[in-house]
Amino acid sequence: MALWRLYYHLIWATKERHPLILPEKETQLYNYIIGKSDQFNSIVHEVNGMSDHIHLIVSIPPTIAISEYVRKIKGSSSNYLNKISTERFEWQRGYGIFSVGVKNLDIAINYVKNQKEHHGKGTIIRKLEIEKNDDDKPNRYYQ
Repeated sequence: MALWRLYYHLIWATKERHPLILPEKETQLYNYIIGKSDQFNSIVHEVNGMSDHIHLIVSIPPTIAISEYVRKIKGSSSNYLNKISTERFEWQRGYGIFSVGVKNLDIAINYVKNQKEHHGKGTIIRKLEIEKNDDDKPNRYYQ
């Protein structure tokens, strides 16, 4: 067995930034993502977000490409939500990713855990959020 300690901060948005992550489905969505991640031997350290985007702090083993993990999680979670809801759910193409060092892991976890508070108080870290371009097209990731 290989030893690995890989931590990532992933962010992606709903289609056209519509507020599709409804409060009554949010816990189900997050639990689904955690369960699906377990199937890929990935560890979700924290998952949270807003009605139009999601943040994950996750450890993905080196046996699966990050892009493959994201594709499978986004695809299966949208299928899941479409089965349990009457509202059409769709993720936007693309995602943001940041590597997290072990020394900053707790900071990243707390940032994701407190997403709603950060957005409510205006204390977001712009580099870790999805913003709209000047021409109002969504899905710009600051680096």
